[in-house]
Amino acid sequence: MPAKKNESYYAQIFEAADHIRKNLAVRKINKAELSVLLGSGLGDFADTLQARRSIPFSSIPYFPSPSVAGHSGRLVFGETEGVPICCLQGRVHYYENHDVRAVTFPVRVLGALGIKRLIVTNAAGGLNSNWKAGDLMLIRDHVSFFMPNPLLGLNLDIFGPRFPDMSECYSKTLRQLALECARRMRLKLRQGVYAGVSGPSYETPAEVRMLKKMGADAVGMSTVPEVIVARHMGMECLGISIIANLAAGISGTPLSHREVLETAQRIQPKLTKFLSSLFHAVSRLSRRQ
Repeated sequence: MPAKKNESYYAQIFEAADHIRKNLAVRKINKAELSVLLGSGLGDFADTLQARRSIPFSSIPYFPSPSVAGHSGRLVFGETEGVPICCLQGRVHYYENHDVRAVTFPVRVLGALGIKRLIVTNAAGGLNSNWKAGDLMLIRDHVSFFMPNPLLGLNLDIFGPRFPDMSECYSKTLRQLALECARRMRLKLRQGVYAGVSGPSYETPAEVRMLKKMGADAVGMSTVPEVIVARHMGMECLGISIIANLAAGISGTPLSHREVLETAQRIQPKLTKFLSSLFHAVSRLSRRQ
């Protein structure tokens, strides 16, 4: 059931969090400060976790369930070499006819569970003709074409301020850690600006030219509302885009979701290894602080 447009939305967040704690019955879930949201076709990382327990979105009160291929719709808790991690294996999108607060409801619940740092992944279209499908892009910033903003409506100070600052949506500290991990792995990690659009239609060549002129390097149909909500709740965020294809007018071929999933599947092993390395680095940072 999607989150409702009324004041009970906030009570629903804590009800969902309590349900997760009780049904996973894992003591370390209260110690988890790290989480990752796995986008289109990118869910394999969750299956590599040790001592993992999972629960389908459909069994969590008020959680929306994905309807798009490549999104398993499971919350997975586990560990990688002793580091507790909470994973969202898949997401729902605004174009699936969900209220924008329903789209961001899972992130609100992560905050209620005590998550402090969130890594968001997605599959995106590349706007740089020098890039290729399969490249990884570290998100420096985003441009939002999402309407409405996920913070519209009643604001409660328990979650965050009425007018949250968005000058550093993507943590400089976490980005530096990601670059260091990539260097150690000899992994080529692009950096750029992500443009968030509602979808579900892919962009026209004219829209792609406009986005490039605005400084965007990749375009996709997610991430922006989730990061806005996470920052509203005080979480540090890191964004990673898989360049699934080159956007319309650049590649010269029609775009398809099948191509997105095929690229995601091809890049999974590299992404999984990178995420594991990154989580260990972030965990070490947490212990030093």
